[in-house]
Amino acid sequence: MSDEKKVEAPKPPPGPPAPPPPKNPGFITLTIDGKEVVAKPGTNMIEAAKSVGSEIPYYCYHPRLSIAANCRMCMVESSAAPPGKLVPACQTGITEGAVIKTDTDKVRAQQKMVMEFLLLNHPVDCSICDQAGECKLQDYYMKYDFKSSRLEGGKILKNKRKKLNELIVIDQERCVMCTRCVRFMDEVAKAPQLGVFGRGSHEVVDVSPAYGKLESEYAGNIVDICPVGALLNTDFRFRARAWFLSAAPSICTGCSKGCNIYADFMGQDVYRYRPRENDAINKSWMSDTGRLSYKTINKHRVLRSLVGRGDATKEVAKADALTAAVKLLQDHANKVAFMASPVASNEDLLAGFAFARDVLKTNAVYVSGRPDGVADDFLRTADKNPNRKGLENIAKAFGFTVKSFKDLTAAMGKTIKAVYAIGAEVPEDETVFAGRAADLAAFIISATNENAITLAADVVFAASTHIEDEGSFTQEAGITQRFRRAFPPKGDSQPHWKWAVELSKALGLETRAASSREIFKALSGTVPELASFEWDKQAPMNQKRPGIGTLPAGADGRPPGWREQG
Repeated sequence: MSDEKKVEAPKPPPGPPAPPPPKNPGFITLTIDGKEVVAKPGTNMIEAAKSVGSEIPYYCYHPRLSIAANCRMCMVESSAAPPGKLVPACQTGITEGAVIKTDTDKVRAQQKMVMEFLLLNHPVDCSICDQAGECKLQDYYMKYDFKSSRLEGGKILKNKRKKLNELIVIDQERCVMCTRCVRFMDEVAKAPQLGVFGRGSHEVVDVSPAYGKLESEYAGNIVDICPVGALLNTDFRFRARAWFLSAAPSICTGCSKGCNIYADFMGQDVYRYRPRENDAINKSWMSDTGRLSYKTINKHRVLRSLVGRGDATKEVAKADALTAAVKLLQDHANKVAFMASPVASNEDLLAGFAFARDVLKTNAVYVSGRPDGVADDFLRTADKNPNRKGLENIAKAFGFTVKSFKDLTAAMGKTIKAVYAIGAEVPEDETVFAGRAADLAAFIISATNENAITLAADVVFAASTHIEDEGSFTQEAGITQRFRRAFPPKGDSQPHWKWAVELSKALGLETRAASSREIFKALSGTVPELASFEWDKQAPMNQKRPGIGTLPAGADGRPPGWREQG
């Protein structure tokens, strides 16, 4: 036995060769439509293709929602897939060295089949549909299908105008079952109240029977992310065609969160707010309360300056209003209290504080503003004023003592006999405050909207809203954001800052500023929180020229018809 040779175990067969090291360590390098792409691991094919200008069509995919991969519109060819198989680009991650083709005969045939399937029972409602001009079905039909239906017989009929709540209706015939709305309510709004019911061609999206109607402050976002005309906002429905609207990048003033928005307008009327993407603040969403806050821009505006109280109130020209205000301020020189609303922009407040310091000779500010409201753990804050942080920063830098609204009301008619105010928003019932103002010997206010307070003032300057001027707000976390002008001020109105500048000039103090930009440049240097803010560079959409900068509502950085992200 000792002389016998030991038998060696057979060597295992060689395995597949080790994959080559990544061309760019830490990243994945692949080829899409003949172009080299370097992307982060985990990036899906849709996002990778965008980086080299290749458009992969989709309905169900949304970058802020989970992947459903149920519309099958985004199928592409990939060298990493089994031979002869197409893969969904939304669901399939990229791999090192993969070769992806998005525009081959096989891919185009798939896209045509999907479009034909989606349009099989779809009603051709384009002429009366609010989504016309912003609809992926329209755009993709022209690009990927463009042929008549082969359906024989009638289409399947579903509910045409079912109310999901007071703000949203659904047209179930138009729905392509992308389930974006269902996923949004579940994953973002944290209110899983929508579901898919039925089978096959009779499937519908509807509210769960356990709820009866949508009960979420963020339900309006499902209208934004719906790629077709299935979900409609009753506030906007049948009011304007998308191609007649223009869009201006702005900020929602509904609370101190500072959600980024587009204000869609026609002429000098705002028709809707849409969320504008900002990862640091609101991502792609906004609350329904903020969505409807545009209405104050259109209604009950102070369009001409007013002089006189109550029944003696009369409309006057700008010059006459200034003359009346100057006389009152001279009669009560050095005895006028200064009240400021945190609804006003930084530029309005900079000019207002400078006027109060240099002309009124006061170093105290009484803060008014809207009363606190409901907050939640997502986007709504209890403070319903968009610029309280900005007001506090400016007051501190200008050496002002910040006093509460209660301090003002307690002293009105006693130690305080005259008030100059920026903004007519107060944290108590307007009629109650108007009654307090009756005890004042002089009450001068610049206001955007008519209310009981403007009736109680001796002089009311017609002020424009933030939609009618350029400027900035500082939201609750201290982030300063620019907004752009949509259209010129309505009527004889002008910004709060301009009234302050003109009052200063009329009272002998020369202030050289002809725009909100010049106000910011001249006065923000003493405010540490604003001194480093690059006013010009922070203009949304990289529109650095001053003045009115508007865009077609369907061409604000999105491909035509895509409004899901802003």
